[in-house]
Amino acid sequence: MKRLPVFAMLLLCSCDNFLDESMRSDYSPENYYTSEDAAAAAVVGVYASLYGTKWWIFGDVASDDAAKGGNAGDQAGMDGIDGFTATSDNGDIAVFWQKTYETVSQANNVIAYVQPMNIPTRDHLIGEARFIRAFSYFQLVNIFGAVPYKDKPQTTADAIHVALSTPDLIYSKIEADLQAAADALPPYYGAAERGRVTQGAALALLAKTYLYQQKYSDCLAAIQRLEDLQQYALLNNYADLFHSGAEDSTEVIFGLRFAQSMEVSLGNEFTVWMAPSIESGYHFNAPTQAFVDCFTEPTATGSGDPRLDASIGRNGKPWFNGLTFSDSWSEATGYLVKKYCEDNPSARPIGYSTIPYHYLRYADLLLMQAEALNESGAAGANVPLNSVRRRAGLADTTAAQSTLRAIIRTERRRELGFECHRFYDLMRYGREYAEQALVGTGFTWQEPRYYFPLPQMEVDANNKL
Repeated sequence: MKRLPVFAMLLLCSCDNFLDESMRSDYSPENYYTSEDAAAAAVVGVYASLYGTKWWIFGDVASDDAAKGGNAGDQAGMDGIDGFTATSDNGDIAVFWQKTYETVSQANNVIAYVQPMNIPTRDHLIGEARFIRAFSYFQLVNIFGAVPYKDKPQTTADAIHVALSTPDLIYSKIEADLQAAADALPPYYGAAERGRVTQGAALALLAKTYLYQQKYSDCLAAIQRLEDLQQYALLNNYADLFHSGAEDSTEVIFGLRFAQSMEVSLGNEFTVWMAPSIESGYHFNAPTQAFVDCFTEPTATGSGDPRLDASIGRNGKPWFNGLTFSDSWSEATGYLVKKYCEDNPSARPIGYSTIPYHYLRYADLLLMQAEALNESGAAGANVPLNSVRRRAGLADTTAAQSTLRAIIRTERRRELGFECHRFYDLMRYGREYAEQALVGTGFTWQEPRYYFPLPQMEVDANNKL
């Protein structure tokens, strides 16, 4: 994978005398962004910056779906997030913040420096960068609430030291980026360029952004635009989503894909964190009994919901490579996440996994559509909901609005388990739902909702805070 050049400040000193020096580097924006190939390589660098970010710590571990897992005493920062005792000096919060703003910074560079270039792919490349910037701020606003909105290259004090913006303002900026990206990006790519952000990805994240703000008519309009592309459909078999090659299926809208390479940095890091120790994994993000218990509804034929064993390892059930799962592999809860564990460990050692991570799937869009229709009082919410249920073998539901709300929320939990959405859903469902789900975890609701503390390193470095 291509990498962006590193821009560095060089400070020269001699004895006690310091010299004022201008910025020096092998490349400056002026001499780097001079060709279409250079601009394209810069965009590749923006994509690369997404890898290694632990969204699952906030999306899963902070939720009722998972405990921290791992060995007792490991990764104390995760304990603080899991038990809602995290303070501003929490290391995992600091790393997440730093990596996410690095992605924002790289996206800002592309947007600013590609804009004046006279190249055929200019709008397309900027659209990709705007999507990734929006995606990054979507994570930040849902984890921290008010955050600094930085949208310029970090070359001046005013661009570096930025005051907090309200969540409403952050959301408006996300919407603007995604609307522009949706207008600039193609609906699909050829085989050589698959994995790049599409128009459908921009529309899907835009729909999710509207849903989180209860802008239901806007959400439905974005989903309709996506449907009009006629690019997406559910796979017949849920479990097929979590194998190498699934990233090219009709259900996947946006996610991370991993190279078939013997360079460990290009493999799926989720596998290392979540696999059992017998496969040299760290067995973090351990599913809870509460997650297992939400699969009590039988299928139309009386069997169990197949999504449960496709999602997690349970005692006595088949694992990979001919192994049978043992609850002793997970001292925290007796369960481990299966979705990201290597399905062929004899061919690809842990750390080199090509199992994809799906952030946006068509099933998620159908459930968003069902929720937006139901919450707005419109007819037809059962139709997209039943499409998802039918794939899992569950009977169609004809429930009315108040009952349907609970069914949709449970369906999201079962369908999207361990895809880094659950904590965000708990917060937007409101105080009563969140407190009930997180009882016994140390969680305390804070108006208007719970946010994790800003890292102290940012407070110290940003003089506008």
